Amino acid sequence: MTLASLIEERLSRQTLLAELGPEGRDRIARTHFLVVGAGGLGSPALMYLAASGACRITVADPDTVSTSNLSRQLIHGDDALGMNKALNASRTLPRLNPALDVRAIPFVLEGERLLEAVREADIVLDCSDNLKTRHAVNAACAKLRKPLVFGSAVRFSGQVTVFDMREDESPCYRCLFEEDDPANDLKAAAVGVFTPVTGIVGVLQATEALKLAAGVGEPLTRRLLMIDLLRATFDIVRYKRRKSCPVCGH
Repeated sequence: MTLASLIEERLSRQTLLAELGPEGRDRIARTHFLVVGAGGLGSPALMYLAASGACRITVADPDTVSTSNLSRQLIHGDDALGMNKALNASRTLPRLNPALDVRAIPFVLEGERLLEAVREADIVLDCSDNLKTRHAVNAACAKLRKPLVFGSAVRFSGQVTVFDMREDESPCYRCLFEEDDPANDLKAAAVGVFTPVTGIVGVLQATEALKLAAGVGEPLTRRLLMIDLLRATFDIVRYKRRKSCPVCGH
């Protein structure tokens, strides 16, 4: 069996969907995804991108795998303890898709390196866990007009939205979250996180990125999906561009 026929068979159930078909499968395969973070959100996002037929992924993460990561960062196992997360992800992801070309960036993405990585990508997924990185990635995507899929998870709660910077009136991350508000910078390492919520958010990020790549469905733009697993609720908060936003406002 050739590699092409193997991939076609692996994706056959997804390709049966009328909304996708072979055309959607091929658009996903041609899309270059940049995933910033290979931890709690990045792990499920990366796994489902690869398993869904993505053939070009760049993953960036300067962190190393620790024992406390393993319960929710399922792309990493005991054999990866002490390894860089991006490098280990690039080692394990091809098992889900042998046609995958994955590049690892094992250092902090900032400045020109960040701009270069965003410039080379078609769609960016922010799976990071700190406010500084989120604002830097947002600014780069706004400057280069690249769609950004944002997710966050802490305690029993999660958030997901899409900022499609290709649209002239698209809001951005800074429209919703200020740089200096500590309430926006809660970390799982400090306040805890329910393991399943990271999987749900990461898979939803992959879902939105795949929809953008295939050009199907209604993207989660101008709508913030709020997840509360304690109450088992999924709520939508609508938002719009803030004219005074220093990143995307006019």
